[in-house]
Amino acid sequence: SFAYVTIKDRLPQILTKVIDTLHRHKNEFFEEHGEKGVEAEKRAISFLSKLRNELQTDKPVTPLEDELADAALWNQYLDYQRNLSSGSGEPSWFQSPWLYVECYMYRRIQSALAQSPPIDSFDVFKEGKAQNFFESQQAIIALCTYFQELLKNIKDLDEKQLKGELFNLLQVALWGNKCDLSFSAGEDSSQKFSPLESLQDLLPYILVNDMEKLWSLLIDAKKRTTDKSVVRVDIILDNAGFELVTDLVLADFLLSSKLADEIHFHGKSIPWYVSDTTKHDFNWTIKQLQAANHMWMSRCGINWEGNLKKGVWVFHDNMFWTLPHEFSSMAKVAPDLYADLQKSNLLLFKGDLNYRKLTGDRKWEYSVPFYQALNKFHPAPLCSLRTLKSDTQVGLKPGQGEQIQASEPEWMISGKYAIVQFDAAV
Repeated sequence: SFAYVTIKDRLPQILTKVIDTLHRHKNEFFEEHGEKGVEAEKRAISFLSKLRNELQTDKPVTPLEDELADAALWNQYLDYQRNLSSGSGEPSWFQSPWLYVECYMYRRIQSALAQSPPIDSFDVFKEGKAQNFFESQQAIIALCTYFQELLKNIKDLDEKQLKGELFNLLQVALWGNKCDLSFSAGEDSSQKFSPLESLQDLLPYILVNDMEKLWSLLIDAKKRTTDKSVVRVDIILDNAGFELVTDLVLADFLLSSKLADEIHFHGKSIPWYVSDTTKHDFNWTIKQLQAANHMWMSRCGINWEGNLKKGVWVFHDNMFWTLPHEFSSMAKVAPDLYADLQKSNLLLFKGDLNYRKLTGDRKWEYSVPFYQALNKFHPAPLCSLRTLKSDTQVGLKPGQGEQIQASEPEWMISGKYAIVQFDAAV
């Protein structure tokens, strides 16, 4: 299975890169913290080498030993996995659910650093995320230019034109999800050209396309708003770099077109899945755009900083997003987060990991309804914007998945196909 290849090959590759990154920063740690920094680097590397060995030799999964706030929840989840295996031995790297051990590996990387002060706040994935941003410059310039031109006459657009622009920017945010560093095990995944030019050609690869439903929901919400009520859209982010810029452009469009009054972004509270967005990445990206010597890039950055200051954009990083739980457990494990999401008019879930957690990462029949796979997770109307990079998919028409499978065995993991899949909460 793809899960097996991921655990066997991709994860050890990622760990090797992390060890290498720490090693390369040795001098920097020395300059900043003296001998303590070098000792800490050695300690973190020794934790990570041990982790890589455990993974490659299928050792049992062990409890976390750090002092971080979520350690107890992780260790409870390990007990839950032990109970599931009901006497068939300890949960181990190759004998456990893929979603669990993959999340666990990233949490152990964080643990290695947490137990190695004074370098405990170092983001081992930061360079890759920055590189993705800088190598996607041409695409970012093209997108910011298109968007700033659009803003000049956004007030004059009729409903049909507004809908057309929403669909364009939804698709840009959708295909932006191809830029994923955990998928390429940290290899280059930058966006080299403007995705706007290829939207028409890519349409046939969107297997579930519920953009019309999103439009109806937003336009109805807009018509129903009173002076007191606001239309709120939440974006549960995936990758930093180019993908994040596509999400920010979409968010700005929703505000500028008055389809939404406030946007809430949800990122990760610790470095995660190589390229996932943390608060630092979010703020860094806006600062980079502001400082760019390109007029439209810097205009975007300045406007977005303004949105944050005005409070019409809000960034959250609840630790639930970096727990191993699927989203159907959110109401129980993170009731505060669930209650907050219930205030939203629309939740946009970006990317593959969010889709795996929405559907419990099971081997579903392709035609099982999305609603059923969500397993009672319905805080608000929600939509997954995802390019397929793992082998779980629901909500297809009968025979649709089988037909593609016959000619393209790798269709679920290549990133070539995508979905805009909507569920109206009941």
